[in-house]
Formats: sequence, C-alpha cells, structure tokens
Amino acid sequence: MDNSRAIPPVVDEVTAEKQDKALAVVQRLLRERGIRARCHHTIALGLISDGEAPWPDPSSMQSWMKRYPPELTVTGSQGWCDATVTVGPRSGYYLVSLRNGSDLQKVRGEYPEKVVDLILAVERRS
Repeated sequence: MDNSRAIPPVVDEVTAEKQDKALAVVQRLLRERGIRARCHHTIALGLISDGEAPWPDPSSMQSWMKRYPPELTVTGSQGWCDATVTVGPRSGYYLVSLRNGSDLQKVRGEYPEKVVDLILAVERRS
C-alpha cells in the first residue's frame, strides 16, 4: 500500500522539537558518512475573518496553526530520495521508509546508528 500521500498527524511544538533533535542525530551520523539529508518542517497556517468588520479589525479575525512532524529526506549518490525518516509521536521510534519499497522499518530511538545502517544498505545496492 502506498501511503506517501497520507497526511501525518498534527503534533504540538514540544513534540516537534523532540523529533527534530532526534532526526538531527541521524542527519549528523549520515553526514559523517558522506550521505546528504535535509530536514523538512511543515506548518499549516490559517486566518479567518467574519467578513463583517472593516479590515484590519483584529477582533474579527481568528487564526490557526497546525504543525506536522519533521521529516528527514535522505538523498543518495544518484540524486534520488533513498529514504525518509520520521519519529513516532508517542513511541519515540524512528520510522524509516526506504526507496526499495520494503515495509516501513521501526528502529528504537536509542539506536540512530541502526537507521544509518538501513540507509547505507540501500545506498550500496544502488
């Protein structure tokens, strides 16, 4: 099942910060091995006005913000996305989606080096 278009769950700012720090560890380990990776943050913002008050009356406006989990995208030597890494919002597990189409891999949060090993295995086969 292709789940690449699924909308991730909304997370609070504290959770997003913890996840970002965990992904930074993996990113550093990948960089040490010459693998490029970028961390992406997605935030949805909205502004709603009741339409009856003259603009810009702040009392007639409401805003909302949704923060989604950060995502580490790993680019291989051929410029393709070899893997995507996220962190489970409650579990603390690294969730690794590999380009080779295998199932989502779960790696305990204490072992970021195992995430790197999974990604390097895909890189070697390309």
